[in-house]
Amino acid sequence: MAKKGILGKKVGMTQVFTDNGELVPVTVVDVTPNVVLQVKNNKSDGYDAIQLGFDDKRPVLSNKPEQGHVKKAKTTPKRFIREIRDVDLGDYKVGDKVKADVFQPGDVVDVTGTTKGHGYQGNIHKNGQRRGPETHGSRYHRRPGSLGVIINRVVKGMKLPGRMGNNRVTIQNLEVVNADVDNNVLLIKGNVPGANKSLVTVRTSVIESRK
Repeated sequence: MAKKGILGKKVGMTQVFTDNGELVPVTVVDVTPNVVLQVKNNKSDGYDAIQLGFDDKRPVLSNKPEQGHVKKAKTTPKRFIREIRDVDLGDYKVGDKVKADVFQPGDVVDVTGTTKGHGYQGNIHKNGQRRGPETHGSRYHRRPGSLGVIINRVVKGMKLPGRMGNNRVTIQNLEVVNADVDNNVLLIKGNVPGANKSLVTVRTSVIESRK
């Protein structure tokens, strides 16, 4: 099964009612028509893919290679560019626009985005650990505790203080509730990674593409 995909911007969450009266929480994704910037094939590039561009950028903010790249598609430079692999190349050519109707209600998709950054955090907030006793001379109120003194090194993979969030994450098997071409939005059941106004990639689910 050929894959499909589109780039967008997370707007926020709301809720809709289904035909049978069920209340469904959805994430609204702005999918202003993407432009196909490049078509890659197995013969010349080693794999089949299309390169999509989303969100116009002023030419003054782009360099000459960027401007030359998008000139073939007769469009403006883009802020967000990603590839969608294993597509049906016969459906696309450079300069085509990919709209919300690339998906239909009921389709199952995987959404990739960057999670919210929380900066440097300790164990309790970052890993959900408990604090130590507050009295009787204990000095370990919010410390990580022993790091493994027997082998004289920190074991790889230990849960320690550090940067929290700001990771590239994919949430799989989300259902498309509605694809509104007039308003250029997708309504996706549940939540997707990232803060509001963050950029996301919506692809055909891995499980669906194997069918």
